[in-house]
Amino acid sequence: MIAPQPLPQFSLLARYAGTGGYADCYATDLPGSFSQAEYVAAFYTTWLFKLERAILKWLVAKPSSDDEAGKLARGERDRFAAWTVEASAPNQLLMCDFLGKTRSWLMIEPKHDGGVTRLYFGTGIVPRTHRKTGRRRLSLGFWLLLGFHKPYARALLAAARSRLIASQA
Repeated sequence: MIAPQPLPQFSLLARYAGTGGYADCYATDLPGSFSQAEYVAAFYTTWLFKLERAILKWLVAKPSSDDEAGKLARGERDRFAAWTVEASAPNQLLMCDFLGKTRSWLMIEPKHDGGVTRLYFGTGIVPRTHRKTGRRRLSLGFWLLLGFHKPYARALLAAARSRLIASQA
């Protein structure tokens, strides 16, 4: 149901693919027609993401609320929890973490075969420049967390998918 996909070339996250960085993309299709705002609000208000929000509130003093998630989704605010909007388009949102090291990307794509919406979720990691060599590369910490990140990214997208399906009932 949730599958890794090549990053669409027109995605706002594409600028972080390559050049020593990391970018992934997961996608899922669900029945129905949903807006980008509905997807963003659902994503950031799932039970799983609320756990992440609680951790961010405790660890880095970046609290957030469901109301703020709704305002972000509607384009009424450009900050949410530990992130700031870096770029947006009618069907995409690219968020940058407060340290400037990671990016989160959400996108919808209506499919024209019977009222299906494709949800995309991706993460970008900005490489560090090595002081001695000048080469851009990812930190050891990132590589160590990658085994956790991949199933977690899938779980986040699955939770958002479930929340959107439930909203139709």
